[in-house]
Amino acid sequence: MLGTRVFPCLLLRNSSLVKTIKFENPRYIGDPINTVIIYNEKEVDELVFLDITATTENRKPNFQTISEIASECFMPFAYGGGIKTLDDIKQTINLGAEKAVINTQAIKRPQFIKDAASFFGSQSVIVAIDIKKNHLGEYRVYSHSEKKLTGLDPVEFAVQMENLGAGEIFLNSVDRDGTMEGYDLELIKKVSEPLNIPIVACGGAGNIKDIGAAIKAGASAVAAGSIFIYQGKNRSVLINFPTKEELKEVLET
Repeated sequence: MLGTRVFPCLLLRNSSLVKTIKFENPRYIGDPINTVIIYNEKEVDELVFLDITATTENRKPNFQTISEIASECFMPFAYGGGIKTLDDIKQTINLGAEKAVINTQAIKRPQFIKDAASFFGSQSVIVAIDIKKNHLGEYRVYSHSEKKLTGLDPVEFAVQMENLGAGEIFLNSVDRDGTMEGYDLELIKKVSEPLNIPIVACGGAGNIKDIGAAIKAGASAVAAGSIFIYQGKNRSVLINFPTKEELKEVLET
């Protein structure tokens, strides 16, 4: 296992694997279970699954899908989407997920993060923060469920989440999502500087060199979608993952 965590971020719409660009136009990629089996063979260290429509459709987490993933997944995985209650987290973890990813409820009910961390331990709680620039070019927390900017400053919000007990921050750039133009290094630097908990950078990776750049900017770990599911300029679907040697080369230079 590498000293720096690098792993795929897989988006779900109901029980299908999809990919978005700037959080729009989800494209069907395939079956998540088949994808898990491929990543098992490639000895990926961990996975994160995010159901992108559970909250907007007012659904519970897809417990059936979580159970199916756990039955095939050889590595630890985190799951987010539709988590609103402590019982949702309990079921998600009992079915086999190692961590729960919380997004909308962290915005609406920050106290929920404290309650979750107190009950399950900080190591089981990831707060996902989606960031988008406003018309003035300022970073603001974006509410995916309401499809709008909240006005929350991402640095202040991340610090608040840490103080409430979050074990790590999953930082996702809406503007870079699916573009393959590289991570927002300025954003990573701003948010990571005051934090003492790990920050996972996501959104924009176009090649594995971008992974090294995100770590140098302050990320503790890196997640990516497009580069691990697409091949070539035409974005043909090909589930892939770098070798340990390839990752070591970009992480150690």
